[in-house]
Amino acid sequence: MPLGVTVLDHVFILCSPGAPEAAALSRLGLTEGSPNTHPGQGTACRRFFFRNAYLELLWVRDVEEVQNALSTPTRLFQRWSARQNGASPFGVVLRPSGAEPGTPSFPSWQYRPRYLPSSVPLEVALGTRLSEPELFYLPLPRRPGGFEEPNEHAAPLHEVTSVRIAVPGPPTAALRAVEALGLVSFVSAAEPVVELGFGPAAGSVGSADLRSGLPFVLRW
Repeated sequence: MPLGVTVLDHVFILCSPGAPEAAALSRLGLTEGSPNTHPGQGTACRRFFFRNAYLELLWVRDVEEVQNALSTPTRLFQRWSARQNGASPFGVVLRPSGAEPGTPSFPSWQYRPRYLPSSVPLEVALGTRLSEPELFYLPLPRRPGGFEEPNEHAAPLHEVTSVRIAVPGPPTAALRAVEALGLVSFVSAAEPVVELGFGPAAGSVGSADLRSGLPFVLRW
């Protein structure tokens, strides 16, 4: 892939404390990777890695910390606490594909969380609604070889080839800028759901609808 191209790093879904929803993914044959915590942000996560991106199940572990002066502008607590009452529970994190730092395709503000090097700001999109996914750009490229995590699964889910997210109404400019990159498509629907596609003919082989416990669909 050429230098300067923006690619998908990961998608997150806000979920219950401890992410018991992960059990449904394990039952599908997905191998869970390492968990993570975010010091200073008040969140923690469980993760499932694929060859080119990963899925993060994210929750608030410390209500006071996630509402401190640094973290409040991210709206993570607002999204998490209202995820079943109108707020989109999703986030999309993009990154550069090459060896050099990049810039986002959308207007942004710089968030400097404690869990990242101080020289690496996380760019957060301006102008998105709470009913839309939060958009982030991580300017730090991944090391050659990608994620040092298990990414082979019993299920035929190896490389993310499409991301489709439902939003209630026409997407704002930041979402349209991401959609123009061909990385994520946004469709109008009343209920939030994210669909990950795997393989060139995603959906022609099989699918799994986890909406009984998680607003998530997989197609392969």
